[in-house]
Amino acid sequence: RQAEDHTLAGNIAGSLAYQYSNTGREAEGVRLAQAALHDAGPDAPPKARALYLDRVAWAHTQAGEAQPAMRALGEAGEAFSADSPGTESPAYLYWVDAGELRIMESRVYTELRKPLRAVPLLRTVLSGYDATHTRELALYSSWLAVALADANEPEEAAAVAERVINLGADTPSERVAERVRVILNRLQDFSEVPEVAALLDSQQPTAAQTQPDT
Repeated sequence: RQAEDHTLAGNIAGSLAYQYSNTGREAEGVRLAQAALHDAGPDAPPKARALYLDRVAWAHTQAGEAQPAMRALGEAGEAFSADSPGTESPAYLYWVDAGELRIMESRVYTELRKPLRAVPLLRTVLSGYDATHTRELALYSSWLAVALADANEPEEAAAVAERVINLGADTPSERVAERVRVILNRLQDFSEVPEVAALLDSQQPTAAQTQPDT
C-alpha cells in the first residue's frame, strides 16, 4: 500500500482470504476477499479483477452463500473478457487464463451441489489438460468424480475416482489424498452399485493412509 501497488496488495490479501476460506475461517475469508477486490480498485488489470472475483466466489461458496458466489463468478467472467493482447498484467498473474477460470467455476458449482453445471465444465477442462501435470489433473478429476456422484452417475463417478487414486499413487500428495477421502465418503451412498462396491472394497486398507507433499 505504501508503494501504491494496489493490484499486488489485492493479490496478497486475496491469497490469505483463500487460505481462511479453506481452513474453517469462512466469514473472515469472505470479508478479506471482498476487501482485496475493493483495495485493488476498478482500474486493476482485467486478469487481476477476474482472479480476485473468483476468490470472492470461492469464499462465498465455502460460507454456503450460493447466490453471491454465482454472482461473483459472472462478474469474474465479465472482467476477464475485458483482457486483450495490449493489456499489461503483472508477471505473477501469468497463470490466470480462461481455463483456470473454468476450473474455479466448476469447483464452485461442485461445492454448491449443482452438477448439471459442474460436469460439462470439468469435462471440457480435463479434455485438454496437460497430462504431465499429474497432481493438478488428479485434483480437478476429483471434483468431477464428486459432481458425477451428485448427478446420480455412480458408475462413472467410480471410474473417475479410480483414475484419481492411480494419479495420486504416481504423485504422493496430502491434498490429493484428502480429495480421495472426500470422493470415497461421497460414494458411500452408492455402496450397493457393483462398480462402487468394488472400488470401496479395494480402498479399505489404504483409505486412511496419507503421504505429505514433496
